Amino acid sequence: MITLKSVAPLFVFEMANNHMGNVEHGLRIIREFYQVSRDFNFHFGFKLQYRNLESFIHPEFRERDDIKYIKRFSDTRLGEEDLRRLKDEMQTLGFVTVCTPFDERSVDLIEKHAFDVIKIGSCSFTDWSLLEHIAKTDKPIIASTAGALLEDIDKVVSFLEHRKKDFAIMHCVGEYPTENEQLQLNQIGFLGKRYPKIMIGFSTHENPDNEDPVKIAIAKGASIFEKHVGISTAQVCLNAYSATPEKVRRWLAVAQKAFDMCGVSGRRPDFSKDEISTLNSLRRGAFAKHTIPAGSRINPADVFFAIPTMEDQVLANDMSKHTEFYAKTLVVENKPLIFGNMNIREPREKIYSIVRQVEQLLRASGIIILPEVDLEISHHYGIDRFYEFGLTMMTIVNREYCKKLIVLVPGQQHPEQYHILKEETFHILHGKMWVNLDGIIREYGTGEIVVVERGVKHSFGTEHGVVIEEISSTHHKNDSFYTDPMIMQNDCRKTLLTHWMEV
Repeated sequence: MITLKSVAPLFVFEMANNHMGNVEHGLRIIREFYQVSRDFNFHFGFKLQYRNLESFIHPEFRERDDIKYIKRFSDTRLGEEDLRRLKDEMQTLGFVTVCTPFDERSVDLIEKHAFDVIKIGSCSFTDWSLLEHIAKTDKPIIASTAGALLEDIDKVVSFLEHRKKDFAIMHCVGEYPTENEQLQLNQIGFLGKRYPKIMIGFSTHENPDNEDPVKIAIAKGASIFEKHVGISTAQVCLNAYSATPEKVRRWLAVAQKAFDMCGVSGRRPDFSKDEISTLNSLRRGAFAKHTIPAGSRINPADVFFAIPTMEDQVLANDMSKHTEFYAKTLVVENKPLIFGNMNIREPREKIYSIVRQVEQLLRASGIIILPEVDLEISHHYGIDRFYEFGLTMMTIVNREYCKKLIVLVPGQQHPEQYHILKEETFHILHGKMWVNLDGIIREYGTGEIVVVERGVKHSFGTEHGVVIEEISSTHHKNDSFYTDPMIMQNDCRKTLLTHWMEV
């Protein structure tokens, strides 16, 4: 069984009733659009619509020809064997087979005919009886949202998520054809942001000569596309929103260009050698401000940055607070720092291992942290001893009052310190901890409160991990006094991270 992500980007050709009740004409449509699809490196689907007219149309209205859709559905009706022929032809030609049911009996027929995907039309988006029936199948689901209120989309998304369905939702406008000012293509980005784990598509009803919407939809992040298709003959006149093979070919060519221009998504691209070479020629290189002895750690005060640079030279862009450089041999004043002459220590992986553990403890505690909150990692004796001495901290508010969240991982402790200006209260939100107040040690558990008065020397730690809410008066930068002078002399005992949370 396919998954929707495995066939993205997916272009679905919607036949609807354009077979005109003639199975041979329907087969011709499938075959001619197959010839178009062969020239493009996308996944393609073909879609039918199933209606059991005996249950779908009220008995007293089945013979009425003055009601538009009753007449159209009746005039283009196909028997089960003809529908099966169309579906089998789609499958034989390699299409992902898709079908929209408008009633429960049609869902059963879709299962009998073994379609790959079920499509929910916009008119059925909140047809809960039909949705319940569809959700009982094991098929991926694509649902169009034309005319749906946001609260209804939330409900349907929740309904399908709780049933662990593989599904996507489609931005769609139920006007046939859709004029430019009614396209509302920003909805693709809006839906993508609101439901970041769900694939978003675009079901189109604009004039087939209008090739701009698909370009914008791709740029907005759509990955499933649906268009009504058909073939005109002397007997068949297509409606204003169905595309012929020639127009679909142009539509797909435009889509291909749009994908090429948009490039990769979800990650940074691979950069060309020419791009990197051009940028490096404009970047400043690191030069020794004075003679640097062999074995010395190179600090910012030891270097200056200038152009031009030479091959294998350390650049200003390479020197960050997360990377430590040590000279292997003597570096003479004004000479460049060369990578081959450097021992490099990269604590980044250690830092992000810490971050992942903090996230796990926060998830276990049920505490929600907004992405814009910075994370401070305190490693009082260096990053290598973090799991022995240290903590991580998030400052939520720091005004006349202050609120922080503090996380200690299992086995970790915070060394002894005191404050002159700040009084603080610890509220244990998750786990257990011990606290040493002026030599008196006591253990505390979830929900308990510890008050630390001004001037009181205190240290604390945990055996299994703890999350603490610290509430205090204003935090002042120079108001933490450690009793171990080695800590006070360590100017690199904190690492501050932004954008640290996994989405």
